Amino acid sequence: RLALGVGVAAGVIQILFGIFKSGILGEFFPTAAVHGLLASIGVLVIATQVPIMLGLQGEGAPLERLAAIPGYFLEMNPVIALIGGISLFIMFGFTFIKNPKLKIIPAPMLVLLIAVPLGMYFDIGSEQIISFGGQDHTLGPRFLVNVPIDMFSALTFPDFSGIFTAVGIKYIVMFSLIGSLESLLSAKAVDQIDPWRRKTNLDKDLLAVGIGNTLAAFIGGLPMISEIVRSKANIDNGARTRFANMFHGIFLLAFVALVPFLINRIPLAALAAMLVFTGFRLASPQEFKHMYQVGREQLIVFVSTILGVLATDLLVGIGIGILVKAIIHILNGTPIGSLFKSSIAVDDVSRDTATITVKKSAVFSTWIALKRVIGRQDAKRVVVDMSATKFVDHTVMSNLNALQTEFRENDRELSVIGLDGHKRLSTHPMTALKAQS
Repeated sequence: RLALGVGVAAGVIQILFGIFKSGILGEFFPTAAVHGLLASIGVLVIATQVPIMLGLQGEGAPLERLAAIPGYFLEMNPVIALIGGISLFIMFGFTFIKNPKLKIIPAPMLVLLIAVPLGMYFDIGSEQIISFGGQDHTLGPRFLVNVPIDMFSALTFPDFSGIFTAVGIKYIVMFSLIGSLESLLSAKAVDQIDPWRRKTNLDKDLLAVGIGNTLAAFIGGLPMISEIVRSKANIDNGARTRFANMFHGIFLLAFVALVPFLINRIPLAALAAMLVFTGFRLASPQEFKHMYQVGREQLIVFVSTILGVLATDLLVGIGIGILVKAIIHILNGTPIGSLFKSSIAVDDVSRDTATITVKKSAVFSTWIALKRVIGRQDAKRVVVDMSATKFVDHTVMSNLNALQTEFRENDRELSVIGLDGHKRLSTHPMTALKAQS
């Protein structure tokens, strides 16, 4: 109930974010740190779900759980591990199937179609003791999903007595900031895969998520975010409008309300296997390879964020990533002052062309200011002159590239000039660039 109080408070803050048009804050965070944040979430998911997939209860901090994974396999419950292992094999196996006809049934659904009968066959919901390899293991209801038969009996109301404590304030900040950031990033990612290239109103997205979180927490629900996976599934299956998302929610509610006894047949090991797969996708070796290809300094920020999150928490971890990024910028010649204040001038404005000159540096922390200046120009062609910069980071280059695409879709042109005299930090097209002395 104390957590629900925090959820309500965080939801209200998200509503205020939407009202005061804070969606643009999603543009502040450096790309490498954001990727590191998402990868660290993947590692956290793996660390917490592997023991559940093996029929155990993991304990300790994330790094301790990761170190304990080999030991989990020695202590695993054989029946639960069998169900979890088969589920995980299906999830990874589906990635190697190329024939779309063989993938008509989605991998998670196939997992349930196999895991639920297996659970019933072994009767894992009944209290019993099994012996394997000279060790005794128990089975029981704790290995199955537990959804109340009457969902109204599960309604729980928040306790607001802890929201002004140090712990309460900490988690309100974490829920509101991290939840909002993930929602903004998810919405931007879905925009990239939308067949019609529509753009999400990020302020409305924050407002909607805030309202949903506030109302859900008032009756016992957990905070939520905009979700890439569900949106991707909708797109892959021919969805065209937001009604697809609405119907998705209606069906979820219908299952919980009308057939909870079916949900209660699902082994937790099967769900844990799905989450382990999702965690691996977030923190796959390809992510590390991609960061290295963008630039070694990006890999340092990426890994620093991951380690920071695992050693502390999400909020402190991404702060560590941002700090490491700033230090690297300074070492690459970025004036300290230009990390906090942009130096931008608009010259040669006409009906056809507007030229924007950027001086000192163009980095993640001043990107929002640059984007706003670009957005205020009505000219058919906007030129961004970077010749006077000492350093241009990967985040700015990536965002400018995305903005160029947006300009083209509106029959306009955004040109970036003045970088021929800069040294590229890698061969990646969106790499950071440093002025040659």
